[in-house]
Amino acid sequence: MGKAVPRNIKMRAETLLQSFPERFGSGFDENKRVIDMLELPLSKFDRNMIAGFITRKINEKNKAN
Repeated sequence: MGKAVPRNIKMRAETLLQSFPERFGSGFDENKRVIDMLELPLSKFDRNMIAGFITRKINEKNKAN
């Protein structure tokens, strides 16, 4: 499976990262729970894609530092 992520998922994930940067961490399950707590109207697939994208972005940022 590649890393191709739909544009709408990227936009939502980046918006969430900008709005709540302190809530998200480097763990997928942790990020998934945070998205659930925000009570956004998302499907299970979208929630998982957003959590995975956020996790990947945070890990890339941490690896660069």
